Amino acid sequence: MTLTYRRRPPRFPRLLTSAAATTAATAVTVLGLPVPEAAADATQCTYPSEKYEGRPWSLQRVLLDELRTQSTGKGVRVAVIDTGVDVKNPQLTKAVDTKSGRNFLPKGLKDENGDKLERGKENGTSDTVGHGTKVAGIIAARPAKGTGFVGLAPDAMIIPIQQNDAQGNGTVEKLIEAINYAVDAEADVINISQDTADAVAPVPALEQAVDRALDRQIVIVASAGNDGLDGNVKKTYPASFDGVLAVAASDRNNERAVFSQSGEFVGIAAPGVDMVSTVPLGGHCADNGTSFAAPYVAGVAALIRAKHPDWTGKQVVAQLQQTAERSVAGHDRLVGWGVIDPVRALTEDDKPIEEPAAHEGLTEAEAPTPAKVHLGESPEERTARLATYAVVGGAVLVAAIAGAATALRDARRRTRRLAAGRASG
Repeated sequence: MTLTYRRRPPRFPRLLTSAAATTAATAVTVLGLPVPEAAADATQCTYPSEKYEGRPWSLQRVLLDELRTQSTGKGVRVAVIDTGVDVKNPQLTKAVDTKSGRNFLPKGLKDENGDKLERGKENGTSDTVGHGTKVAGIIAARPAKGTGFVGLAPDAMIIPIQQNDAQGNGTVEKLIEAINYAVDAEADVINISQDTADAVAPVPALEQAVDRALDRQIVIVASAGNDGLDGNVKKTYPASFDGVLAVAASDRNNERAVFSQSGEFVGIAAPGVDMVSTVPLGGHCADNGTSFAAPYVAGVAALIRAKHPDWTGKQVVAQLQQTAERSVAGHDRLVGWGVIDPVRALTEDDKPIEEPAAHEGLTEAEAPTPAKVHLGESPEERTARLATYAVVGGAVLVAAIAGAATALRDARRRTRRLAAGRASG
């Protein structure tokens, strides 16, 4: 079966609220975050699709061989709360824990025309949208012949949690259930590439679910949003909750992508433009959005968790931020603490830290240390100096005497020759 979206589904799934969640005290207007026109004109994806033969730019910027010597994410479990993960893609078949997956979409869903929608499998291992399959691939796709694409943590395991679809049938309540389920399923990292936007105040129960996960030392990574607005204008949840690592999208120049939301809540940035990843039924497709920057960070977080299983979630986040590539010394509203550097995150890790430090960012070169000048000498130094002079002077004198003796001898020989010549003449 080949699926083609002529009118592309939202790349950043909408998250709906029910009447129970939208009381006057916690009013939340839930919107799908729009993708800018440049991104919306991207090539359509077909499922299945052709393999991407080369190495995507987002992986070319990483020394993968060096990274693999440090960690492959083995033993780490990453919950992907999204539109499901299609295990029919060969690169994901062995990357997904099918026994731990879960589908939180309600049964009997219908579209705006009243037609029944395909809900997917109960264990979350199907994906008619493709969003969750792309997210999972960026994190943990296995190596395969015929393509240079691979997940950043190719030995990590994905817990597929289907909580949303192309029509935005996911709700805040279902997201809360999904987060709690991920905690109970023993996830080490949770990736959430969706949000509740324009929040006047966050839903308390959602914050409680996030806090519960953080208390279990789980790293929560969430996309910052795709509307390009400033965080002071519009809040993004769960990305704006304390302790959640909010990820902005960067472009090929390590600058904020034009659609990426900014603000003080942004903790880090990662590639989010022309992101190649796995699609349902097989093959690859490219897409744009903070939705695909977040799993890039989640993949590196999985690598750190595998290498340092004793580190707390907060320490993992601080390590990611401390080693990011920065254009300013400290935190930046556009890209947080900088654009993630996977190799530095895995190699500059002698000890865990609790918070990133601004002085470790862009720094001026230190002036060279001036040479020390001795203004005097000790008696011992004077004795050594005089002894050196005596030795050197003696050697020069001996050489001079020897040279003079040789010269005198040669002169006498020439004199004898001249005298003998006159006598014979």
